[in-house]
Amino acid sequence: MHKDIATPIRTKEILQKYGFSFKKSLGQNFLIDPNILRNIVSHAQLTENSGAIEIGPGIGALTEHLARAAKKVVSFEIDQRLLPVLEDTLSPYDNVSIVHSDILKADVAEVIANEMPGVQDIMVVANLPYYVTTPILLKLLHDQLPIRGFVVMMQKEVADRITAKPGTKEYGSLSIAIQYYVSAEVAMMVPKTVFMPQPNVESAVIRLIKHAAPPVTVIDEEFLFEVTRASFVQRRKTILNNLQAGLPNGKQKKEAILAALAQCEIDPTRRGETLTIQEFGKLADALYPNFAKR
Repeated sequence: MHKDIATPIRTKEILQKYGFSFKKSLGQNFLIDPNILRNIVSHAQLTENSGAIEIGPGIGALTEHLARAAKKVVSFEIDQRLLPVLEDTLSPYDNVSIVHSDILKADVAEVIANEMPGVQDIMVVANLPYYVTTPILLKLLHDQLPIRGFVVMMQKEVADRITAKPGTKEYGSLSIAIQYYVSAEVAMMVPKTVFMPQPNVESAVIRLIKHAAPPVTVIDEEFLFEVTRASFVQRRKTILNNLQAGLPNGKQKKEAILAALAQCEIDPTRRGETLTIQEFGKLADALYPNFAKR
């Protein structure tokens, strides 16, 4: 067994060896606790036939634990300075590929096809860069990748919004945009002390498992998300006021909005955060004839 990368001493040694300095702009906070890493990987339930996709491997702390648990690991790293470091730290593992690329611009489906032929069970497991957590998740969900789900670390505040239930103050358009594709739960909390450097925010790991089919069937997915975004423009306002303000020409189409709400038996004085994803689905379909881009 190789010495874990993720200990304070080994991490400092590696950083000194390569004269590496953290880039605030890339949200680099490296994990220095092997127990936390083992825990994260255990939530992904990988087998020797699984594939793992990682984003932002840093110096390879989590990558190493994934390599021990999975058949194949593909890590996307944007910071060129880390490529020689990873080549060194991960040299004991022949089942890891590092892709030097911005995950937001990468064709992940193509990478999976090339790097993981025949792998049936694929999970995204990552300590995500906190400043682009939401765009990364939404991109990977929209790309309809052949994956089982995600076990990813992020800022606790974002984790709370993603996993929120209707009727809570965290629940909003982000909760719906993600829960449309996956079931979402907080798997574990992660203390600041296990990072180098320590972040200023609380961290949580969430587990997202893809639905076999979306929880609601709609005419147009993009329009559903447009309606949910409009419904939360101002949290204190009613669904009627928000839809008038948030949908194109909503002010002029108040009667059409009222008719759609009536059709769905949704009280126009309710607030967006009280509606379930099923109610939003019905509402989007009722609004669609009057508001969809022709």
